[in-house]
Amino acid sequence: MRVAVVGIGLMGSAIAARLVDTGAVVTVYDRDSAKLASIVARGAIAADSAAQATSTADFVITSLNTAAIVETAVFGAEGIAAAATPERLIVDMSSIDAGRTAAMSGRLREATGMGWVDAPLSGGAPAAHDGRLTLMVGGSDADVARATPLLDRLSTNHTHLGASGAGQTVKLVNQILCASTFLAVAEAVRFAEAHGVDAARVPAALAGGRADSRILQEFMAKMARRDFSPTGRIDNMLKDLETVQSSALANRVAMPVTSLITDLHRMLVGGGLGAADSAEYVRLFDLARDNSA
Repeated sequence: MRVAVVGIGLMGSAIAARLVDTGAVVTVYDRDSAKLASIVARGAIAADSAAQATSTADFVITSLNTAAIVETAVFGAEGIAAAATPERLIVDMSSIDAGRTAAMSGRLREATGMGWVDAPLSGGAPAAHDGRLTLMVGGSDADVARATPLLDRLSTNHTHLGASGAGQTVKLVNQILCASTFLAVAEAVRFAEAHGVDAARVPAALAGGRADSRILQEFMAKMARRDFSPTGRIDNMLKDLETVQSSALANRVAMPVTSLITDLHRMLVGGGLGAADSAEYVRLFDLARDNSA
């Protein structure tokens, strides 16, 4: 399997590492060439442009921050479209707007014949390294069938949800649920601590009950330890929540809880925690404790 990965950030590097480790021939490109060193040392091949990376690949994975960046990577100078053929397939694992995804997918197919599958992810970098991602997939039946061997290498759960853009819509559903859970867990950590309970022991106590979740099990003890080692960025969550708000407004969907959660994320990002790990949600409640002391 020959795979190009365009965008070597926290998630892109984890995806590329997983593919290298499972025997794929992996070519990588990022506008910041310094990001390539560690994954090249692991066995990937560096490319000088997205077009060059695409020219040797069966699949091109994009892992980028915004729809505008994805559009530039695909249609810009020396972008993916410059080397596109009907035999190649984009698998976009970015989290971006569903409408923009559908438009770009149609544009690429009409111009080059190259297919597009949107496969945004949940699980974070640790799950990517281990091939345990959950993927929400949109695209034609034929394109998703072609992508399945690649998706199988990266995930334990991938669900085809409909036409191009459907995966992105369900990723936003995922973010609504994750953002609220992260903040609820952070709030619960402080509540337990204020009452003299070791918050790190709570996940085991609640395992299997209705309050249980992957976030509770992975992050409550991490928050209790104030372990802020990177697994995901708060500003990326804010970006997705703002996409939710724009889409909800356009479709006249009331989302009062998500609106409050979005504002809390804006406070964290405005306070300089945009690049921080999701465990640092607890700092919002540490601040409230410190100010009341």
